[in-house]
Amino acid sequence: MPDVVKGENRVARCFWGENEPLRGYHDAEWGRPVANDSRLFEKLSLEAFQSGLSWLTILRKRENFRRAFKSFDIGAVARFNKRSADRLMTDAGIVRNRAKIEATVNNARRCLDLTGEFGSFAAYVWRFEPDTSRPAPRSRQALQSTSPEAVAMSKDLKRRGWAFVGPTTVYSFMQAMGLVNDHLSRCFARAEVEQARRAFRRPG
Repeated sequence: MPDVVKGENRVARCFWGENEPLRGYHDAEWGRPVANDSRLFEKLSLEAFQSGLSWLTILRKRENFRRAFKSFDIGAVARFNKRSADRLMTDAGIVRNRAKIEATVNNARRCLDLTGEFGSFAAYVWRFEPDTSRPAPRSRQALQSTSPEAVAMSKDLKRRGWAFVGPTTVYSFMQAMGLVNDHLSRCFARAEVEQARRAFRRPG
């Protein structure tokens, strides 16, 4: 498979964004900086659910996850209890993994602690933004699966009681939420994301 793919309009995209729904996600979401707490919490939660699965599987179920987890409103999820978890275990529209469901509820409660300390979840997350001067990846082989900053954030979250937040999960979260721009150098979206990152006002 080539490092970039071209659709019917001949626009070059990262190799994984050839077909829908991944194409729309690649073009409009992935790598564009986010400062909304609910969106950040949603993505980190869905990355945890993805563990052992493909992102395509999760993306196809994303609207079901949003309904099940109250649009990932952190306060609402933090109030979930055992009955809530039992109900979610009967929801065929999501990934029915009790450990991950319970981790999401736990992480929402821990997230409230972070917002109390830092003012917002976004302010906490963006403290771990990596060096922005690194060169653009030219091929899939040049893409990282983690980084020192992802390791540091993972370690800090675990210290604070979070679950399912290993370094690889955290780095995937960073890629998606715009803390890094890992669109390949020949991908059309790379320049758009760079422009968005330059205009983005870091929280905190």
